[in-house]
Amino acid sequence: MRQKLTDLGLSYEDIIVPDIRPMRKQVYEVSDQYFVPVLKDGDTVLSETHEILSHLDTHYAKTPS
Repeated sequence: MRQKLTDLGLSYEDIIVPDIRPMRKQVYEVSDQYFVPVLKDGDTVLSETHEILSHLDTHYAKTPS
């Protein structure tokens, strides 16, 4: 996912969270669950890799002119 963000030229904040799920307080505060990855894009919060990649493609991929 980081590579996709980089490829699209998007800036992002990469937050390293603890391996132990119950200690992932930041993740829970954003997404109401403890699993990663999580992408917060404005009011949109996604936590499934395929949904995140699809969202990035749909909203940020440049179409050829």
